[in-house]
Amino acid sequence: MKNARIVTTEIPRGRSNEKIKAVWDRNLTMIFCDLCMKEKDHNCRRGAYFKKEGWSRLVANFNKETGKEYEKSQLKSRWDLLKKEWKLWKQLKGNDTCLCWDPNKNNLDTSEAWWES
Repeated sequence: MKNARIVTTEIPRGRSNEKIKAVWDRNLTMIFCDLCMKEKDHNCRRGAYFKKEGWSRLVANFNKETGKEYEKSQLKSRWDLLKKEWKLWKQLKGNDTCLCWDPNKNNLDTSEAWWES
């Protein structure tokens, strides 16, 4: 996949220095986001995040669908990063109405003047 961003998360295992890496490509991120939305709909807690049971279901469903063996801490790390990027996106976009998302380029489509400001 062209321009795919891969993000890894290292999680310590037990008392040893061995670390398992969670590798996040676009496909895994989309699966994760879809499962988060389903869990949020299932949970129906407005403005809140997942409880312990929700995270357990999310981890089980993610691992079942992807064949991975990621732990809650790895999914939570991804959740936190995506939340941070979403906040940045909202701040970047702000109240400007001249901004458009170009799904083919996977970026904002706007004037050079906007980027300079």
